[in-house]
Amino acid sequence: MMPFPVILSAPSGAGKTTIARLLLERRPDLGYSVSCTTRPRRPGEEDGRDYHFLSREAFEAERDAGAFAEWAEVHGRFYGTLRREVERVLASGRHCLMDIDVQGARQFAAAFPDTVLVFVLPPSGEALLQRLAGRGSEDTERLLLRLRNAKAELADVARYHYVVVNDELERAVERVGSIIDAEAVRHARIHALDEQVAALIGQLERQINGIQPGG
Repeated sequence: MMPFPVILSAPSGAGKTTIARLLLERRPDLGYSVSCTTRPRRPGEEDGRDYHFLSREAFEAERDAGAFAEWAEVHGRFYGTLRREVERVLASGRHCLMDIDVQGARQFAAAFPDTVLVFVLPPSGEALLQRLAGRGSEDTERLLLRLRNAKAELADVARYHYVVVNDELERAVERVGSIIDAEAVRHARIHALDEQVAALIGQLERQINGIQPGG
C-alpha cells in the first residue's frame, strides 16, 4: 500500500474536526499531522496533541524557513502544516489525515499532488449557525466573520475530489472512510501493479501451454 494524505475541509462548524477525530480513533491505518496555530488554546486542548501552539514570531520563523507544506491566515490567526510532520506519518505506512481550511488545501495539494481532497458540507445554513452559536466561544463580531468566511469557502467546493454532507455524524464518518478505502486500491496507488499483473499473465500462459487439448 502506498500511503497518501487526506484533507478534510469545511466551513467552521461543519464538523470536519470531529469526523477526523473519530476516524483516527477507529482506524490504525490513519495518522495525524499536528498542525501549528497562533490562536489561543481552548479549554481542554493540549499543545502537541490538538495543535502546536506557536507565537506569531515562532510561526513566521518556520514559514520563512520553508517548513510549511501550507499555511494561511484564517479569522485573524495563522495556521500551518509542517512538511516534516506529514512525511513522518507517511513514512510510518499510514495515510495522513488532516482537517485544513480551503486556502491551505490549495497549497498542500501543490506540495503533495497525490492528496485526496474531501469537502464536508453542513446540512443547511441554519444548522451551521446553530453549531457555531452552540460553542459559546464566539462573540457577535467573530460569529459574523465565520459566517462570511463560510460563504466564501463554499465557492471552492468544485476543487475537491469528494463532497460529504454531515447531516448525521456516523453516516458522514462512514462515507469518508469509504473514500479512503476506495482511494487505497486505485490503480495508480498500488505499488508495482504492472509488474504483478505481468507476472500473473506469465503464470497463466504457462498453465495454458501446459494443458493438452483433449487431455
